Amino acid sequence: MHIVPLELAIPIGDIELAGSLALPEAPIGFVMFAHGSHSRFSASDRRVADLLRARGLATLQFDLLTEEEALRVDVDMLAARLVAATDSVVHLGRTLDLPIGYLGGGTGAAAALIAAARRPARIAAIVSRGGRPDLAGVSVKAVRAPTLFIVGGEDPGVLELNRAAAKRINAPHAIEIIPGATQLLEEPAALDSVGRLAADWFVRHFELRDASCPREVWLG
Repeated sequence: MHIVPLELAIPIGDIELAGSLALPEAPIGFVMFAHGSHSRFSASDRRVADLLRARGLATLQFDLLTEEEALRVDVDMLAARLVAATDSVVHLGRTLDLPIGYLGGGTGAAAALIAAARRPARIAAIVSRGGRPDLAGVSVKAVRAPTLFIVGGEDPGVLELNRAAAKRINAPHAIEIIPGATQLLEEPAALDSVGRLAADWFVRHFELRDASCPREVWLG
């Protein structure tokens, strides 16, 4: 069943961020997409969001940057915006008191880790898709939310960065490696794997806050 998103404005200080909120029937969790330098209208992220909603997860896709700021890459600012946006949607009742998760890619994944470190009691799970966790710096050690790192098997550089972050994080975590996928994981089969893995991770950790032991898995 197709869900028509609700377009909304998220107030943050003197600005408003544009977002698309989609609620499946009887949602079991609330996933905020941490978009870095690209738009919430990204076809790949929309595909992943569709797969999450099919598992009963509400999604909020929004731009952390305004159109004027779109070419800037400032992870600290992205993280501050994500924290403020989280506080805003909670205050406005948009999360429906559901457990909250972050899904971020690239620099957005770093912003999600920093934001989760700043709101440890609020964020229940994180998924990093082809992320750059190294850009989160020392915040990685302060993350308490169970974190899944999804990496393309054809991107050895980013894979090593994610492995290094996994060694530093104190939260329950796992690495999933998708063979044949590049950094952005935008290949159709890779996107389906990302959606399935992310949904499994969020559903599991929204229901059970105690996570499993660290592991690393090659799919296929």
